[in-house]
Amino acid sequence: MEIKAIRGMNDILPDDMPKWHFVEQTARKIFRLYGFSELRSPILERTEVFFRGIGDDTDVVEKQMYTFTDKSGTAVALRPEATASVLRSVIEHGLLNREPIQKLYSIGPMFRYERPQKGRYRQFHQINIERLGEDGPLCDAETLHMAYALATSLGLAGVRMEVNSLGCDDCRQQFKTALKEFLREKEEKLCTDCARRKNTNPLRVLDCKVVSCKQAVEGAPSIEDFLCEACRVHYHEVLAALDALGVPYEKNPRLVRGLDYYTRTTFELTAEGLGSQNAVAGGGRYDHLIQTLGGPDVTGIGFAFGMERLIMLLPEQVQDNRGCFVVAQGNATVQLTALTLLKALRSVQIPAEAVFGKSFKAQMRKAGKSGYPLCVILGEEEIAQSMVTIKNLQDSSQVQVDMAGFVEKVRSLLDK
Repeated sequence: MEIKAIRGMNDILPDDMPKWHFVEQTARKIFRLYGFSELRSPILERTEVFFRGIGDDTDVVEKQMYTFTDKSGTAVALRPEATASVLRSVIEHGLLNREPIQKLYSIGPMFRYERPQKGRYRQFHQINIERLGEDGPLCDAETLHMAYALATSLGLAGVRMEVNSLGCDDCRQQFKTALKEFLREKEEKLCTDCARRKNTNPLRVLDCKVVSCKQAVEGAPSIEDFLCEACRVHYHEVLAALDALGVPYEKNPRLVRGLDYYTRTTFELTAEGLGSQNAVAGGGRYDHLIQTLGGPDVTGIGFAFGMERLIMLLPEQVQDNRGCFVVAQGNATVQLTALTLLKALRSVQIPAEAVFGKSFKAQMRKAGKSGYPLCVILGEEEIAQSMVTIKNLQDSSQVQVDMAGFVEKVRSLLDK
């Protein structure tokens, strides 16, 4: 009987890996420009990390976490998001004691038990940013600018940013009270989840995608009307800094996040090509989360990109497979010489492959499927003349060059 992967847990096959590598390499390049360092946390944490960090009134904690008791009796969970896990690591290892400002990124798998759909899986991957110890509006704007820079560097089409402020604890509580009062008269229009959320987490009702819920919140109070003076000034200064950085954005007073820990600045990035569920990234400020998890009273801001959704938006060929295939046909001397040619190419960082023990026709067929633009052909005649033939696999042109200079010739042809 064939054993298949668990539903919602997908294999990433070799043909897909160039896109994944492109996304990861682009992210690391962008983050280095902004002074961020990588941190890798375990995928398995104590369940308490997420109960305390995410909030027990969220869908993630209530319905989506993979949680169980291990053999020692400890309640553990596969991480459903990265922020709480990264902050647990920061606190445990005293990173903020060494340096009060931490700029960290992480890349890896997350797990949520929900209905798999296009671009959303039970095991999914995220690129996450956590910026700790800075609380000014310029910090927020620069972090949003970095998210926008990553999206545009990946070549996504129609990138749009929506920005909102969720205020501080005080002004958000006033807004929640007014929103609960408004939703009390709309209960018959709310879906089952929102009928429950309206009392426990009413902000999430604003984010519901069910048509009747969207209609129900028309005319609802706006968070902007409840911002205290300090939060209002902070929000306006974030927007002014985004203007100065040239980041296009739209204010969206209905924009909220699904997790409880967000305060003040929140944002979302969307791109063309995903239909109505077009968000590729989101995040915001979380000024009390570190303290909630048992750490110092240090502010933070972060965001996450969903990698599967980014992969779906990339073109089929995201980068040139720069490299060379070596085809060798002949006696043992030819085969050994081919090994030295491979070594010479790789020594100057040119990817190179060969298939030994196959016919010339089979080797050329493999070269054509390799994706490399060039192949080097070596036979007994070439050995006798100390020459190699370099064939362009895209237009079938070829040239013979001295073996001693073939690496430079390959490099020059690849660089054209």
